[in-house]
Amino acid sequence: QVQLVESGGGLVQTGDSLRLSCAASGQTFSSSAMGWFRQAPGKEREFVAGISRAGDTTSHANSVKGRFTISRDNAKSTVYLQMNNLNSEDTAVYYCVAGRTLSGYYYAYDYWGQGTQVTVSS
Repeated sequence: QVQLVESGGGLVQTGDSLRLSCAASGQTFSSSAMGWFRQAPGKEREFVAGISRAGDTTSHANSVKGRFTISRDNAKSTVYLQMNNLNSEDTAVYYCVAGRTLSGYYYAYDYWGQGTQVTVSS
């Protein structure tokens, strides 16, 4: 069992930056691939970024590539999502996820956090 707690969301303006954090507990953090998904009102859940167990492989959705960066600190059992140059289309609830392998599919992840709201105003 893995517990995931996100933090760092908030209200920002277009062009601003935010860093989301996700603290994991309950299982060896380094044994889990980690990721971020998001869901905007009226839209489907969307893969944002993922990172392998060792942190040596990452994947980012085309919509965020070049602006968002996922990273992890296994010593702190924490995964991060650095978000730069935010725009209104990034407004969503962001979910931290943990699973056995890095994937862009939501069903590959066994554990989900409660989500943190990111709102970008223009």
